[in-house]
Amino acid sequence: MKRNEKAPADPELTRRIQELIKFKGGGYNEHEVADIIENGLKLLADVKDTGDVRVIQTAIRELRYSFRLFAPYANKRKVSIFGSARTKPENIEYQQAVEFGKKIVNAGFMVITGAGPGIMQAGHEGATPEHSFGVNIRLPWEQSANPVIAEDKKLITFKYFFTRKLIFIRHSDAIVLFPGGFGTLDEGYEAITLMQTGKAQLMPLVLVDKPGGTYWKTWDIHVREELLRNKLISPDDLSLYRITDSTDEAVKIIRRFYRNFQSTRFVKELFIIRLKHAPTESALAAMNEDFADIIVEGKIQNIKPTPEEVEHNDHLDSARIAFNFNRRDYGRLRQLIDVLNGL
Repeated sequence: MKRNEKAPADPELTRRIQELIKFKGGGYNEHEVADIIENGLKLLADVKDTGDVRVIQTAIRELRYSFRLFAPYANKRKVSIFGSARTKPENIEYQQAVEFGKKIVNAGFMVITGAGPGIMQAGHEGATPEHSFGVNIRLPWEQSANPVIAEDKKLITFKYFFTRKLIFIRHSDAIVLFPGGFGTLDEGYEAITLMQTGKAQLMPLVLVDKPGGTYWKTWDIHVREELLRNKLISPDDLSLYRITDSTDEAVKIIRRFYRNFQSTRFVKELFIIRLKHAPTESALAAMNEDFADIIVEGKIQNIKPTPEEVEHNDHLDSARIAFNFNRRDYGRLRQLIDVLNGL
């Protein structure tokens, strides 16, 4: 048997797991839940260290609870705000975060922050608790949830950074970074990396400086003079983020990204982009010429929902285009999305 290949099912074990699911009344995704139960039982023989098992135990608890909490808001787009917990209310960056939170909610979005003080509290102040989520982390010296979100039911506190990070990325439709420390840079680099490698949906990543500020401009100089010049990234990767010192412009960048674009997915080798309205034949011809470098074979074309999408009732009312994407040049793919949003 090849590595990572699933072993043949034990019929008796399968029967008992199905009985257990039936005893609990059944529910969603029974096949997948049965697999989780089976793998949990394998821990009895495969993992001796209690600490390792507790990591899995806690991760499952945190993710289950988080997915349940976000589920009622699945149809509402959300923007994650990151920045320093040490930023004071009198700082310009704090006031910008308040302004941005207010403006992005008025544009129809909800806000997610790390629930701590500083920029996180500012984002919640602008958005108000009604339109906010708090994704907190337990640390030895900080951080208790800020008073804006502390009593709200949309507050989650995590033990592990990796589960917290997963929730941020999975439930975000845009990410906005204000100046911050290692944690802010970590979140920014992770978002870029996940989008660059196709492990996360493409979304707006906006870096907000204070008016006349140099925090993100200096970071951008480093990226261009060290990473790009030394060919550690490609020029198209620079399309994965935007820098501004205006909260109005930050909101505009996010809204523009969803002017026509909705979402993407792979169906086998076919890459599908769901849209509010389909491009014309002349627009498709131009895109096929301009983006031929990311098409493996065939061409970009308007299609109807695939059988796989129909089976899952996946955005069936949306227009869609599809092509055989090379699964590598996600910076170029972001440029294609910009073109689609300009139609």
